[in-house]
Amino acid sequence: MDDTTVGQAREGGTAARQLLVAGTPVASYVWESDLPATDSPRPYLHPVRTLAGTPVTEFRPDDHVHHLGVSLAVADVGAVNFWGGRTFVRDRGASWLDDHGHQRHDAFQERADGFGERLTWIGPDGATVAREERTVLARPVIGAAPGDAWALDFSFALTVSEPLEIKSSACKGRPGAGYGGFFWRAPKESADIAVFTAEAGGEADVHGSLTPWLALVSDAWSLVFVQAGTVDPWFVRVAEYPGVGPALAWDRPLAVTGTLRRRVVTVVADGRLGRAAAAKLAAAAAATDAVESAP
Repeated sequence: MDDTTVGQAREGGTAARQLLVAGTPVASYVWESDLPATDSPRPYLHPVRTLAGTPVTEFRPDDHVHHLGVSLAVADVGAVNFWGGRTFVRDRGASWLDDHGHQRHDAFQERADGFGERLTWIGPDGATVAREERTVLARPVIGAAPGDAWALDFSFALTVSEPLEIKSSACKGRPGAGYGGFFWRAPKESADIAVFTAEAGGEADVHGSLTPWLALVSDAWSLVFVQAGTVDPWFVRVAEYPGVGPALAWDRPLAVTGTLRRRVVTVVADGRLGRAAAAKLAAAAAATDAVESAP
């Protein structure tokens, strides 16, 4: 076994397991919870912390109560809301509909550095919409000094039995609202939050950009997101709230006929990183063994 291990615990209606790097707790993965149906209940990571213990996720904030730390959340999968909250309807706007699905945990496959997981995506009528194979790993970052940073390696394979479309609110007429996929909600109260890529900086310039990595930084912490494999446009929020995720259906529906695969490696570091340091960590994260990490 390497220096990353996991532990499990259950309390009330919540079941969680811990991810550790070199014996330091870095994340809690909640795979069962008593969330309301309107949150589109799903497994999530919260809290996630730097190696020094600084929180880098936010859970059910007042501005968007369906934001659940780090999760795989999609606004429309075959007309089912797996994002939570209201559904954007063309020519009508955001509306409360009885269309919320949930992700059911089915089984874990143990790994020394994390775990694999089987899940079923279920619609409001109880029907299976999709099945998923997920891998969640916590690892030291190669090339980083001990204690400086660690990486969350999150990959998924979403399989459908019948063709369907994944859509975002942007696909239905809401400009810039291409959210849906792996999504990280960061703490809103963090000081002086900024976002940049290798070529650009600022929310307006990086939102919707197609670049392999993107950094979200504050005075206390830095997150470097790396799309390992297929690169989707980045959905980015900073001014309204801090949140980042690759957008599966940025401005047009994504047709899924078999299995959809994606992988995001996120470097979690203490303090504020500059562009050069972020680029170095992004390169190290991208070099992590993709074959070993894939579901």
